[in-house]
Amino acid sequence: MRIKKAVITAAARGERLYPVADTIQKAMLPIIDIDGLHKPVIQIIAEEAFASGIEELCVVCAPGDGERYLSAFASLRDNLLRSYKGVDWAKEETDKLDLLLSRIQFAEQQEALGYGHAVYCAREFVNNEPFLLLLGDYLYVSNLLQKRCATQLIELSAQENCSVSAVNPTIEHQIGRYGTLTGKQLPGNAGIYQIEKIIEKPSLSVAELELQTPGLRVGYYLCFFGMHVFTPAIFDILEKYIARDGSNILLTPALQELAEADKYLALEVKGNRYDLSKKLGWLQAQIALGLAGQAHDETLTAMVDLLAEANSRKSV
Repeated sequence: MRIKKAVITAAARGERLYPVADTIQKAMLPIIDIDGLHKPVIQIIAEEAFASGIEELCVVCAPGDGERYLSAFASLRDNLLRSYKGVDWAKEETDKLDLLLSRIQFAEQQEALGYGHAVYCAREFVNNEPFLLLLGDYLYVSNLLQKRCATQLIELSAQENCSVSAVNPTIEHQIGRYGTLTGKQLPGNAGIYQIEKIIEKPSLSVAELELQTPGLRVGYYLCFFGMHVFTPAIFDILEKYIARDGSNILLTPALQELAEADKYLALEVKGNRYDLSKKLGWLQAQIALGLAGQAHDETLTAMVDLLAEANSRKSV
């Protein structure tokens, strides 16, 4: 199974980032990437996909946003060419933007009918092929120097010829933010599970009863990482839910049905995900990217300085 297409869902308006997301698409907000350059969030996510072998990209967006993305990226490229003629890093960056512009497509979600519906909007683009699914408000940092988080997931999916979702062992007080699952670890394959049960944002009491996974540390559960590889079978399942109730189509019930019908694995990805929409999520993601990349020393120095300033204010 070869995965050459990716879908990024970016149709939500970003209420949790109000009021800034009311003036600019949240996926276009800048952050310093591991290469030390300021980039729009969605460019960083796209480069995660391209670095993992993806050849075609579809962004599921709100009506009219596709043209805004194209205009913004074209403007970024033109400004780099005009302002930094002959500068090596600027040339490399414009090449990346040209690659993005040549490979990106858009699928509009006409109404906000749920995350499952947003994924379904990419069906025509996927065209009966397996695909990588990424969230437009998550950034990922791998713990492996030469292997991105998406690469880890794609390799397992291609090897096992099935859908695979990335997961992270997550401490119990945070599981109410994520889809949470349990399953049986594959013999001889640490960190790989056959998914059995999935519950969206469970309470701790429910998780204790239904989602314990043998082998995990006490108080930890397997939570979605915000990254999946799916076979096209997911669209047939989503289609049934849309026909039954088109008002709020969640992805999690469809994934539970997929787990019951097909081989569907979870992989403990060696890395971390950062939800930009949660409170202080942007700050956390920026610190993580800074520490993981070329701005490591500057980031560490800035953190130490801030902690020293905060401590001095307490002592006054």
